[in-house]
Amino acid sequence: MTDQADSLLSQKSSDSGLHIQLHPLVLLTISDHITRHAARSQEGPIIGALLGQQNGREITVEHGFECVVVEDPNGEAQLPNDWFVDRVKQFKDVHKIPALDLIGWWSTAPPSGPTAAHLPIHRQILQSHNESAVFLAFHPSQVKGASSSGAKLPLTIYESVYEGESLAENGKTMQVDGEEQSLSIRFRELPYTVETGEAEMIGMDTVARTARNAATVESSTATTTSSKPTDGTTHQEKPAPDSALLSPEEEELIASLNTRLNAIRTLESRISLIKSYVSSISPAPENQESPPARLNHSVLRDINSLLSNLSLLTPHEQNAFSAEALAQSNDVSLVALLSQLSQSINGMREVGKRISIVTNARRTAARKTQGRYEDDPLTGGEIALGI
Repeated sequence: MTDQADSLLSQKSSDSGLHIQLHPLVLLTISDHITRHAARSQEGPIIGALLGQQNGREITVEHGFECVVVEDPNGEAQLPNDWFVDRVKQFKDVHKIPALDLIGWWSTAPPSGPTAAHLPIHRQILQSHNESAVFLAFHPSQVKGASSSGAKLPLTIYESVYEGESLAENGKTMQVDGEEQSLSIRFRELPYTVETGEAEMIGMDTVARTARNAATVESSTATTTSSKPTDGTTHQEKPAPDSALLSPEEEELIASLNTRLNAIRTLESRISLIKSYVSSISPAPENQESPPARLNHSVLRDINSLLSNLSLLTPHEQNAFSAEALAQSNDVSLVALLSQLSQSINGMREVGKRISIVTNARRTAARKTQGRYEDDPLTGGEIALGI
């Protein structure tokens, strides 16, 4: 199997200049597909399609979806053509801005490279959909080691080329006169980088937070399982109380605290690294014969720039800083007092207006009750005299 896998890899490195930008959403899709395939104990190959954009020599891998696999009369794995075309069209209709195209496919493969089992589907995609399709090979055997040691992602991206099968000697191909050279598909590894968008960062943060909460709930549930004491008696399993589950506010608080804790740990490690470097370049004591490390002026300039900016965070003149902070606090308090004084003046003005209205009404009523009356010479009646 290893020899067969090695025979599909080209002896030459890639000279096309293609560079792949891999998005985390594709990794989540692949992980979800493989996990469900293993949980359901399904058989058969695990295959999916890749969607993205190609701008010159830059290829972005932005989305992916799982594919249905059938067998042809020869027993080779194939994609249902009608179903596959409709599925790709549906994804293109959804992702119109920016417009995405089928740029390749993915499947599981050994670390040694693609095998002959991958060729039928790759030929089908090359002939019917994209003649320059790339192949993403995911290596399940490297998942455990990559997660424990923090190594690179357990995947490799290949491009396919057609190469002759003539014998090679001393790096030069040999071909017999009159013999037609047969071409076969070979794979060459392509470099890639992980590119993350704003929406994907939110999604990755949600997935990481969910994983932490699941681990917390699992550990709290495991503590409630039954145990067998040394005296031979058994205790009945007690279900985990509802209080073991975290509320959304507690989950948010734990996630925030973990983020700050990781930032502090990273800062501490960087400071320790700077201290060790400065200590290594400092002059050695007289009783120590080992010479100091070689000076790197670029690193020293960066350290000096960092130290000069630290004064903005922790000023050397604490008295001046305290006086300025007190002055700013007084300014804020003064503005608050001025606002309260303005509100009090407006209230007093409203009270004055209402008192004036009440006083005028009282004067009018008093004039009516305390007025003097006299005889009218024309009608013989009485008329009121103003005060």
